[in-house]
Amino acid sequence: MLEYFRRRKLARHAFDDRDWDAVCARLPLLARLDDADRRRLRETATLFLADKIVAPAADFSLQPQQRIEIAVAAALPVLRLGLRAYRSFRGVIVYPDEFLAPREEIGEAGVVTEGHERVAGESWDAGPILLSWADVEASRAADGYQVVIHECAHKLDLGDGDMNGVPDLSGSGISGAEWMRVMSDAWERTGADWDAYGETEVDDYALESPEEFFAVLSEHFFTIPAHLDEVLPQAYALLARFYRQDPLHWRHA
Repeated sequence: MLEYFRRRKLARHAFDDRDWDAVCARLPLLARLDDADRRRLRETATLFLADKIVAPAADFSLQPQQRIEIAVAAALPVLRLGLRAYRSFRGVIVYPDEFLAPREEIGEAGVVTEGHERVAGESWDAGPILLSWADVEASRAADGYQVVIHECAHKLDLGDGDMNGVPDLSGSGISGAEWMRVMSDAWERTGADWDAYGETEVDDYALESPEEFFAVLSEHFFTIPAHLDEVLPQAYALLARFYRQDPLHWRHA
């Protein structure tokens, strides 16, 4: 019965072939997928748009290909995990460019200062994903930056109830202790590079917090897997087990 409703939803929300081909043509990352995974990705992206609200903000207008491009990037991390891994949110809000997100800063005396920061993406604990379309476009190059994957990784992080750099590990065969050991070692190596050289082998934004570390490494895992495997091989292997994918060995279609 569940398969019947799944097939019905896929048929009802099917992408136009021309839109799908146009999106794939501008995402070189997808060229590394074999035919079976491309079909799985198309189905997962279709179901993502069927289940989630993707809405524009600030007088922006979203076209079908833009919605598909966002859905494809969101579908990639859960290609083997399933869309249930995204149960912590219902929608995506898309701005034309960077937008202001509220921030609170606590001073030394405990005084709370409220303000705003311009951001490319945001993932709220109890709310939607927010994206800048300009940064979705900037994510096409598969060079380590992928704003949709980054924000979706935050939602996966929330799978166990807390955004703390540790996602729901159920069914992965990874214990919490192993995750912490490997990620802590990767964090220390990255921090040591920053202290010694003032730069890091991964985006230094990863050192903002454990949750940003997981999100940034997830971007690198899918877009520049060979680089991540070279500089943090144990972290790469851990993410491969968690995501149940190995982008380093995706076959060319």
